[in-house]
Amino acid sequence: MGVLLVLWGQRIRRDRWQLLSWVVAIGAFAMFAAAAVTQTYGNVASRTEILQVAIATPAILMLRGLPRGADQGAFTFFLIYAFIALLAGLMSTFLAVRHSRADEESGGAEMVAATPAGRLLPNTATLLHGITANILVALAVFAGFMSQGLEPQGSLLAGAATGAVGFAFLGVGLLVAQFMGTSGGANGVSAALVVLAYVLRGIGDATGTPGASGTTMTEGAASWFSPIGWGQQTFAYSGNRGWPLLLPVGLGAGCLAGAWLLLGTRDSGASVWEALPGRAAARRGLSSPVALALRLQAGSIIGWGFSGLALGLLAGSLGKAIAAVDTPDTNITAMLRAMLQSQGTSLTQLMVSVLFSMAGVLAAACALQAVIRLRQEEAAGTAELLLSAPVGRVRWLAGYLLLGGAAVVLVVGLAGVGAWATLTGTGDESMPADALWQTAAAQLPAALIYLSVPALVFVLWPAATIAASWALLALGVMLGIFGAMLGIDQSLRDLSPFAHTPVPRGDATDWSGAWWMLLISAIAAALAVAVMRRREVGSA
Repeated sequence: MGVLLVLWGQRIRRDRWQLLSWVVAIGAFAMFAAAAVTQTYGNVASRTEILQVAIATPAILMLRGLPRGADQGAFTFFLIYAFIALLAGLMSTFLAVRHSRADEESGGAEMVAATPAGRLLPNTATLLHGITANILVALAVFAGFMSQGLEPQGSLLAGAATGAVGFAFLGVGLLVAQFMGTSGGANGVSAALVVLAYVLRGIGDATGTPGASGTTMTEGAASWFSPIGWGQQTFAYSGNRGWPLLLPVGLGAGCLAGAWLLLGTRDSGASVWEALPGRAAARRGLSSPVALALRLQAGSIIGWGFSGLALGLLAGSLGKAIAAVDTPDTNITAMLRAMLQSQGTSLTQLMVSVLFSMAGVLAAACALQAVIRLRQEEAAGTAELLLSAPVGRVRWLAGYLLLGGAAVVLVVGLAGVGAWATLTGTGDESMPADALWQTAAAQLPAALIYLSVPALVFVLWPAATIAASWALLALGVMLGIFGAMLGIDQSLRDLSPFAHTPVPRGDATDWSGAWWMLLISAIAAALAVAVMRRREVGSA
């Protein structure tokens, strides 16, 4: 027990700032959402109107959740739960991989295994650490909702549903870490599975059956294939059902059992999917810093790229399917459709735009991971070995920036290819090809901000790179994508790059925000390169 507590304490110390950032951010989302409902939608009539609009607009349901009535608590749960569950899932998978595959990759796990701790006890400490993190997240969500006067039972259930989803993906992350040979690959695959769960939940919500009241919906079948959808089935504040939590807890327990079984049958540092035997001598194509960076990050780039492609395929295929779903014939439905037609926008265009905004977030995450890899290489000491060869610091940094930019284009491009392929295959002509590619290109400037600005942080304050990068992305999503829903002032929302992503409207499209963001990206990257000339590698 003493050794276990020491290992657990080491994990807490190692993750203290990252974990604090995740818990505070998720709790803040819950609190701000509840406060926004009180201030902006303070009466049942206004909440009812919003829910009727949401039910008539499947794209809103994709991002929000499953309507379960116009009461204050149920409305708040509808607005924010799916997103905070997504954050809890990402937090848990990153935590799982950091203390399993990443430690094996760096050699730290082998050193610990040589002590009386053995091989299983460190993973037990990681499990304890992950459970503690999700309990803290659950309490933060509970406190955030309670601080705005929501009723205790629903608040407790909403927190438990968030923590249960996090536990499910803790198990998923530990299991994926057994299969993948690198931490980058494990993170990429795990994150893709979390995003897939979010998208499946969105499909189920968007294709559900509206209730007679116009403020409730019964979920579609796809929601039952998603741990986030399971958490949503608790109907916090409207039904307060506890039994759906058995599903994510069961998934997490099953994945943990599989991870422990595989851990006992493989060598330390090995993986279930072993890498193919390498060449005796490296190819000429691997003789550059960019090629090395690509080899180190190929797994994570493939994972984010696959997520972008999946979003594109869904965006292109759901337009006709959702348009065919029966919706209540209300005045609000008719008004909404008339408004879309007057703007030259179809339901398919609306769906593609909404999902492409998520593709922009994925591209931004892929970009900042390139910078995070820079910091990991420096902290591990491998950067110094590389720079002892005829490779300068600026060339090393520039290689990662170049790769990160290419990865951004790849993720967004795959989303565009997926949407174009499915729109063409289904014969949906409601969105012209030029509008589709403009919508994809509009996501690039904001994503590139999350490459250049974290790179500048890495050069100026290396120790803060990882925490600051993820905090900037979370803050950008909160302000730019959820800011209006949370009732955040426009002046604060304008601080997010995502708030300035152009919305293609043919010749009337305002691209000024994109040009300003590209200029900011170029300036930040140039400053990072300039300062890197004088910074010592390995400095804190």
